Amino acid sequence: MRGGRYKANGVETKFESGSRGRGLQNLMGVRSLREMNRLEYAALVAVTDRLINEVTVNQRFSTEDICRMHRLWLENIYAWAGEYRQVNIGKDGFMFAAANQIARLMQEFERGPLRIFTPCQMTGTDEQAHALGVVHAELILIHPFREGNGRCSRLLAMLMALQAGLPALDFGGLQGKAKRDYIEAIHAAMGRNYAPITAVFRAVIKRTLRAVAR
Repeated sequence: MRGGRYKANGVETKFESGSRGRGLQNLMGVRSLREMNRLEYAALVAVTDRLINEVTVNQRFSTEDICRMHRLWLENIYAWAGEYRQVNIGKDGFMFAAANQIARLMQEFERGPLRIFTPCQMTGTDEQAHALGVVHAELILIHPFREGNGRCSRLLAMLMALQAGLPALDFGGLQGKAKRDYIEAIHAAMGRNYAPITAVFRAVIKRTLRAVAR
């Protein structure tokens, strides 16, 4: 939604005064996108360190855990941190789940992918990539929050990977063609075709392990 990335509709969509309709209304009155990016990044680093120390290998993640991740990350920046969005949003002509369906879809997400794939204790790369890919794609398709869905989903994937004994995942390779492949993989997951997103996470895991081995 920030910086023209999303198209949003709904009476609760508010932007910071003076940001020319580019920056979401926030608790700090920040108008600059560059400054907001800096603040969000610093907060994400801090909450990532905290959650890495809190999450256990036997933890089964819930929707409340995901809301808590989002709240801990952004509670000092946005009033709606950790709450399901009340506006419909889309990106590049692709609409995410309707706002009035999010609570139901997140319940199904908890009973389905989160129950099946967490705690994530798979040992083979293919199984790990499939588990991470399914959970990630389904959460992205729901897009439960007004902002930060991709980063929150990657944080969940990182915590799941740590449960599986993997290092902290390196998503730096998702650029250029790899990013386009990633977007296409998310779209494919709408039809329960998880092979493309599994391939994406297989590459992420291999990149991570190569970086650690250097």
